[in-house]
Amino acid sequence: MHESNAKTQRCRDAALKSALPLILFCHLTGFGAETLDDRTRIAVEALLKIEDADLNQNAKLKETVSKLLAKTVGTAEFVKLVQHFEVPGQEDGLIAVAIKNPKTDFGVEAMRMVMASGKQEPIRKIIAGSDIEAARSCVEAVGNSRTKEAPVLLSKVVADQSRDASVRREAVKSLAQTQEGAKALLRLAEEQKVPDDLKFAAASELSIAPWPDVRKKAEEVLPLPAAQNAEPLPPVAELVKRKGDPVKGEKIFNSPTAGCATCHQVKGQGVDFGPNLSEIGTKLAKEAIYESILSPSAGISFGYEAWNIELKSGDELYGIIVSDTPEQVAIKSVGGIITKCRPLDIVRREKGKLSIMPAGLQQNMSSQDLVDLVEYLALLKSQPPP
Repeated sequence: MHESNAKTQRCRDAALKSALPLILFCHLTGFGAETLDDRTRIAVEALLKIEDADLNQNAKLKETVSKLLAKTVGTAEFVKLVQHFEVPGQEDGLIAVAIKNPKTDFGVEAMRMVMASGKQEPIRKIIAGSDIEAARSCVEAVGNSRTKEAPVLLSKVVADQSRDASVRREAVKSLAQTQEGAKALLRLAEEQKVPDDLKFAAASELSIAPWPDVRKKAEEVLPLPAAQNAEPLPPVAELVKRKGDPVKGEKIFNSPTAGCATCHQVKGQGVDFGPNLSEIGTKLAKEAIYESILSPSAGISFGYEAWNIELKSGDELYGIIVSDTPEQVAIKSVGGIITKCRPLDIVRREKGKLSIMPAGLQQNMSSQDLVDLVEYLALLKSQPPP
């Protein structure tokens, strides 16, 4: 038996020795290919046909694999090489692939490999970093990996209010993809660890979960907001499918009941306080518009954060800071009134965690009123240049 195994290994070594020159020839000369990318791809495909090869036992093969890894950084070929030859120490490269491709098979496989390695510190650093887009993509890739380690990592992101809101919101969506993740999200809710600005997103995601026990528990600990007369509000996924009447929606927007026009302008009409909504349909999809109404604190626009300011006189100002200079601070309150004060007169300045737009506006309208309002807003789009 030992002699047979040794003979098999000698055959493999001989095949590998004869294959390497051909691989290098194709890679360096471009035989059978038209571009450098094609040459690299052919070389990778040839290497992947080599079975049971130990890089530590073959210096030439190790050198070839290293060169190809350097040429394929950020691609599916990079992932295949690392996986096939079990190349250690490639976590940074794999994470880079996953961030760039969080929805693809090879991007998700790259994240799985990192999660399985137990070396999650680079992942945590990216999620906690200043590059919000990278952090969000990293969270998405972790969720799509569906590994047993993912719920623990993502739960910490959800509960950490120092993280960017969009990153935490992505963590909520990612947790809801798996049964264990959904249960972890429910545990956070039971422990009062789901921040207020994420409760609607969590309730919405769990309300459409495919597991009956999860949906039932979510109704208890994370109920969806109700509409007028305590009418149960359907999940956003269902509201988006409904057809609304934009003419009725415009009337609701301008009505004192909804009060939208008391803080927002549309085409010059309304109060200039909150973000101008004249082109909201271009900026946000319907789903995002629903979320901005039902959970306004989930995504506060830059420059529209609410501030509490206490003056030496004992007076308090609350609103949006529209000007902040060494000589003067100007704060705009609800209704558009601007109050100015000197920085020297301020004894406390605190940025609010919640949106200045009140939650619960849907309680003043029926679910169909809400659909009509969103239909109107979704049609407010930028006009193409003449």
